[in-house]
Amino acid sequence: MIDPEDIIRSERDIRPHVRTTPVERSGSLVGDGCDVVHLKLENQQETGSFKLRGAFNRLLQLDESERSVGVVTASTGNHGAAVARAGRRLGVPVRVFVPRDAEPAKLAAIENDGAVIERSGDDCVEAELAARACADLSGMPYVSPYNDPIVIRGQGTVAVEMHRQIGEVDAVFVAVGGGGLIGGVGAYLKSVSPEVEIIACSPERSAVMHHSLEAGRIVEMTSESTLSDATAGGIEPGSITFDLCRTVVNRSILVNEDEIARAMRLLVGSHHLMVEGAAGVAVAGFLRERPRYAGRSVAIVICGANASLEVLHGVLS
Repeated sequence: MIDPEDIIRSERDIRPHVRTTPVERSGSLVGDGCDVVHLKLENQQETGSFKLRGAFNRLLQLDESERSVGVVTASTGNHGAAVARAGRRLGVPVRVFVPRDAEPAKLAAIENDGAVIERSGDDCVEAELAARACADLSGMPYVSPYNDPIVIRGQGTVAVEMHRQIGEVDAVFVAVGGGGLIGGVGAYLKSVSPEVEIIACSPERSAVMHHSLEAGRIVEMTSESTLSDATAGGIEPGSITFDLCRTVVNRSILVNEDEIARAMRLLVGSHHLMVEGAAGVAVAGFLRERPRYAGRSVAIVICGANASLEVLHGVLS
């Protein structure tokens, strides 16, 4: 479904447009005999999220007529900000559909890069449906947050960089929403290191992919409010990421809000990292599973930095 060679080509294509983010070894997360813990710092990516990779990879594939018309997308924030930034750099007009309760600070970042915001629906799925309807009526290409092989290949470039920087590890922990990041990361890493464990981490309050993997089909369920707003919401019916996750994910685990907050405090206090809730989910997942990895090495994708001041104040206090 996702050819690792295409991910390698995507990494070469987007390299001039995105940051090569650093990897940091963690002293504070090593414990219970775990030898090495690497943090892949996508929170230091431009726009504060790995999403810029998929956005550039998708927009670079547009022909001249598509670029002149512009694109439409849907996002709770990070994907919209990424498409807006890529659009501004490449001269592509962008329209972003968001749920009515989307984070104001993230919407401001989208608008600052010149995109037009359209509020529609109460969750990510409803915003996506409205965006697709707009694309059908207007002829503008739709840029999916996750349900697009070109976008997934862009997100998978995180793994190309990480493998180049640190070589093989025993396990990689990744926060999961729609599945584009873990799908791309897993597809590449399994090709160069077939024995690596890919661990999907989800917040208990919004874990649609987790429950879909358990059920063997994409399920519809209500998502509750969570610190990990970047992974919250449902999965589009027929999404290609579901089968991809079934192929590359070795285990899927849930973490609660207290665990997410504790992980965020650890990253801020011990590593001086600005992180959002989704990054805390991946670290919380590792902390829950840490005894399993005694004597082994792991990597954790720190996927984003875009937490509001209000959220950070609540977590840190």
